[in-house]
Amino acid sequence: MIGFLIKKNFFDLWDNLFRVALLNLGFIASMAIPVFLPTLLAGVPVLGLGVLFIGILWCFVYLSAAALCVKSISDYGAFGFADFFASLKIIWPLGLIAGALVFVCYLLITMVIPFYLAMNSMVGLLLAAVIFWTLVVGALSLQFFFAVRSRLDTKITKIIKKCFIIFFDNPGFALFVFLSTILMLAISVFLAFLFPGPAGILLYQDEALRLRLFKYDWLEANPEANRKQIPWDAILIDERERTGTRSLKSFIFPWKD
Repeated sequence: MIGFLIKKNFFDLWDNLFRVALLNLGFIASMAIPVFLPTLLAGVPVLGLGVLFIGILWCFVYLSAAALCVKSISDYGAFGFADFFASLKIIWPLGLIAGALVFVCYLLITMVIPFYLAMNSMVGLLLAAVIFWTLVVGALSLQFFFAVRSRLDTKITKIIKKCFIIFFDNPGFALFVFLSTILMLAISVFLAFLFPGPAGILLYQDEALRLRLFKYDWLEANPEANRKQIPWDAILIDERERTGTRSLKSFIFPWKD
């Protein structure tokens, strides 16, 4: 399943290179608010922190709309500008909540954990460790936040609950997706975040969840089966046929096929 996930994601990114790059350009422009504006307000820390907060909120509102758009790519479709703005109208409240959660995590990492470590005591070290590992588990679970919203539920409490259920039921898979996401982020740095970039990462996470959900469909149809022995080759037959195979020539010169 992992190999097919990587293959499908690469195919979909290549086929939608222009759309993904446009979404990434919009996000790069949005990042100017939390990255550059606070530095201009360094003399007024409170105002700078407020601008940072607003900027993070907007970035996650943007990402939430982008996540709904890339879902159509994962489902072998496409999207246009009208789809993005329609998604923005639907999902902006969830984006605000996601942005607020990330801002709280930012404060925990930059202020709360250093404060406890500065106590130079076992109590402070213990509290810092508890917060750190809570953030780690939260990051591994909530990486599927937008994908779960796109595919499973719209209520914030149920989205968060299902994110943690998916993580604890598939810890190895969640860790792989998280590490490969970091790798994609590193690659994005060298490509100026145009490819794969945030939109490509959102597509990857959505496709990872989409394929993983086939496991639960199969278990529902086979309740007596061993949960540790999922026949992925059989489950993904239709998906493999729809994705197909390609040569290097077809990637570079698709019009010659």
